[in-house]
Amino acid sequence: MCGILAIIGKGKDEEVVKQLSKRMSHRGPDESDTHITENGHILSHERLSIIDLHSGKQPIQGSSTAWMIHNGEIYNHQELRQGILKDHTFRTKSDSEVIVHLYEKFGYDFVDILDGDFAFVVIDGDDYIAGRDPLGVKPLYYGMDERGRMYFASEMKPIADQCKTFSTFPPGHYYTPSTGFVKYYKPEYEDFTKADKELDLSLIREKLTEATRKRLMSDVPIGVLLSGGLDSSLTSSIAARLLKEKGKELHSFSIGLDADAPDAKAARKVAEFLGTKHHEVHFTIEQGIAILDKLIWHLETYDVTSVRASTPMYFLSKAITDLGVKVVLSGEGADEIFGGYLYFRNAPSTIDFQKETIERVQKLFTADLLRADKSTMAHGLEARVPFLDKAFLDAAMLIKGEEKQPKTYGGVEKYILRKAFDTPEDPYLPTEVLWRQKEQFSDGVGYSWIDTLIDFCSSQVTDEQMDSAAELFPYNTPATKEAYYYRTIFHKYYPQVSAAQTVRKWIPKWQENQDPSGRANAAHVQADIEIAKATISV
Repeated sequence: MCGILAIIGKGKDEEVVKQLSKRMSHRGPDESDTHITENGHILSHERLSIIDLHSGKQPIQGSSTAWMIHNGEIYNHQELRQGILKDHTFRTKSDSEVIVHLYEKFGYDFVDILDGDFAFVVIDGDDYIAGRDPLGVKPLYYGMDERGRMYFASEMKPIADQCKTFSTFPPGHYYTPSTGFVKYYKPEYEDFTKADKELDLSLIREKLTEATRKRLMSDVPIGVLLSGGLDSSLTSSIAARLLKEKGKELHSFSIGLDADAPDAKAARKVAEFLGTKHHEVHFTIEQGIAILDKLIWHLETYDVTSVRASTPMYFLSKAITDLGVKVVLSGEGADEIFGGYLYFRNAPSTIDFQKETIERVQKLFTADLLRADKSTMAHGLEARVPFLDKAFLDAAMLIKGEEKQPKTYGGVEKYILRKAFDTPEDPYLPTEVLWRQKEQFSDGVGYSWIDTLIDFCSSQVTDEQMDSAAELFPYNTPATKEAYYYRTIFHKYYPQVSAAQTVRKWIPKWQENQDPSGRANAAHVQADIEIAKATISV
């Protein structure tokens, strides 16, 4: 939705702050504004207008001295306005404004009341609070400069060369000068022993439907990212049904190297089945390689998986915004919740499997969520993720681990999610898509994309460079020439040690080949056969 920048502490030149904020102008191309508080603190905002297009400009002032900036969406803002905040006077119709009034009413103890995706800062005199949503759907960084001023920003770009140290703001936390970091999001599912609920397929269906319904909140056109895989196809199907009830048409978008890419073919089939207005985008491998430099600047990571998967998403996002669509639904999170990656088949035990799903959900902000946000917001497009709805997580993450494990159902990953939407009397998806094997997004756009990318990177890095990689990059030393190439680009833009330390590499467990591609898992080919058999018996 936006880019935010807050600097707490006196003496920073306003014009400098405006220029720093403009480094994120891609996140909010619609308007920009800055406010200096009476105490000399500065709030800056780059806005992408989604809710309240006319009066929702930020920073927003509360009822008295508090000011606020926010990136994201608060899905329960109407409920809050009509309920616990009904006595407050609102200046706008923006969903964001509830944040400053909750602060005025409850002090620091309000963040868990919010249902949405958010990063925000509220300043009131010399007091302030910054917070990030439970899973880290929206990015946030914090740092401190040589004069002790605190910085908070949606991306590293405005603060990396201003702060002596900076880091990623932890999801599910808020920060105040008097408390430091406080973990407000404490779901029951983080204790793996609590995963003991009996399987209820109708509950899965109900909660995901409601999560999708919330995320259709918008005053601008909404679309869906449709890869043709299970997760994006389900959210597309649910969204299509909900919009059809209102007499609205859904726009769907897919991308591949060509019309024969695995994802493109599957997406076409789903779009035809759902009756969406479908748009198919193609990119060449040469185009993908050509934008790596700019892409890594946007992503602020050198993680191999994130770069590979972000390239098609970057091109697709540009095509979507060119058509006037500002919001899309995306399928991130399902593989982590339900153990959908092929390496999950190799889990030594149910406990190990369950612990890994929890850890993957907790670390989504370092990989898939970072990719989903920054590759879309590079073009002013907001991605919303129904699978990471708090209520859906509470239901899905507490299901017994045995019910999620592929081995329980003959090797079919995400079996219970598939089965929850396997309704022959009113089908959500074609059978062959509902039971299609998992493809990593970077694989599904066309297998030659990854293969050629690896070859290209290898041609750009010498053996001598690899031999001295640890000297140049002592932290998180790249282990392959592809990783080395991405790291050099990242280092060019973000040379600070703090920057390198914000990155976490995505490495699959329980398999010999450490390449993150789904095809690196021995189960990839075998799964085709097993899933084909499974569809006969379900």
